Amino acid sequence: MRDVIQLVSAAGTGFASVITKNKRTRQGKLEIKKYDPIARKHVVFVEKKVSKG
Repeated sequence: MRDVIQLVSAAGTGFASVITKNKRTRQGKLEIKKYDPIARKHVVFVEKKVSKG
């Protein structure tokens, strides 16, 4: 039921975190404002599919 997704920083630092998302309640691309420790500020993180294998 839940998909594993990767949240990638929009600041271009390459920092990412992996979370799960409920497909039924959250449709479309997920965008969350989180702290990026490389940029040392809060930035928007966008969803990217995690490749299996």
